Amino acid sequence: MNPHLDALVLLLAGGVGSRLNVLVQNRAKPAVPFGGIYRIIDFSLSNVANSGLKKVGVLTQYKPLSLMSHLGSGEAWDLNGRSRGVKILPPRTGAKDSDWYQGTADAVRRNIDFIRANPSDEVLILSGDHIYYMDFTAMLAFHRSKNADVTVAMMVVPLSEIHQFGAAIVDDDKRIIDWEEKPAVARTNLASMGIYVFNRQYLLDALERDQASVDFGMHVLPYAIAHHNVYAYPFTGYWRDVGTIQAYWEANMDILRRDSGISPQAWKIHTNIEAEGRLTDRPPARFGRKARLQNSMISTGCVINGTVTNSVLSPGVVVEEGALVHNSILLADCVVKKNAIIDLSICDKGVIVGDNAVLGIGANYQVKNRQHPKHLYSGITLVGKRAVIPAGATIGRNCIIHSYSQESAYTSLNLEDGATLYPDGDVR
Repeated sequence: MNPHLDALVLLLAGGVGSRLNVLVQNRAKPAVPFGGIYRIIDFSLSNVANSGLKKVGVLTQYKPLSLMSHLGSGEAWDLNGRSRGVKILPPRTGAKDSDWYQGTADAVRRNIDFIRANPSDEVLILSGDHIYYMDFTAMLAFHRSKNADVTVAMMVVPLSEIHQFGAAIVDDDKRIIDWEEKPAVARTNLASMGIYVFNRQYLLDALERDQASVDFGMHVLPYAIAHHNVYAYPFTGYWRDVGTIQAYWEANMDILRRDSGISPQAWKIHTNIEAEGRLTDRPPARFGRKARLQNSMISTGCVINGTVTNSVLSPGVVVEEGALVHNSILLADCVVKKNAIIDLSICDKGVIVGDNAVLGIGANYQVKNRQHPKHLYSGITLVGKRAVIPAGATIGRNCIIHSYSQESAYTSLNLEDGATLYPDGDVR
């Protein structure tokens, strides 16, 4: 990296991520496991490290313990030492303990002392919940070449999806001349990736000028576009916001497709193997005589005696003889017992699926989850951490089994499409 293109990095990792449902009951969204051995935040952190950037502040808030444990000293990303480091910036509350960050700009404003204590020409602001590969050196060079006050990384998305993003109108020089935050009617297909480069002094001035500006997309950027130099940095690689169950499942499945554009190994994505159930202590995966595998990712410590197709298995998953796992994501230490079937499902850590149980049954994908119809609507069934599916149970499509639900919670062994089971036995 060009030493003159160094920048202070602020990694926003405090969002609740409620659309990931039970996957964030016990952890922050950036700490959700992904792609077998990784966590979502590994991608942003690895991009930082691979770009040669040295100073990172990670802004945490919601259930940060597992995230903080995962980050550790930053050694896994070569971000520790005298001249480099990862600094955990814990929540800064206001007058009330419940007065959490009101938006992205508010989160940065409440950590303005960290910016002042770490002088740099630019501040690079990232989100901790995106899956992508990016060379930030090129973006910083673009920012300087345009003499920009602010640069926003942007990519073309289908017009049907632009309502999910901040959207920009640009001139021939890539200067942003108009901005709409999550527009209902699309005037452009150029979407913000939530990656910003600010001139350091410009950012400090912007945060101090208007205390009511709490969000970059809604407040800071529109003002900057109207009064100063804001440019769009074009990005054409793989990028996905995995903030929904559907997007999370699709991105995991993308790893299994050769033409998808995602390749954690080629991207040199690092993770903290010491924190992830001590991956280095896991034995190699074992495959029994009757094991059958097709187009799947199998991590260390897995024991496969059944059939696994088009699925991603994290370390320590056991698939017993006669069992079938298809189109699914199983996090660490799940157990699929004899003759059980898992189809189009996501199971958090330590889930046990009993003998002859069926998780994801039937061809009716249309009945949305009754409690969370915007979370589960395509047929995916979701099982929380350390939940148990009793032997012989049948669980329908778009169902949710809450974390720690045990056999005693089941008043019936049949859970219909779209139902949600709670640990106390309540079904909604």
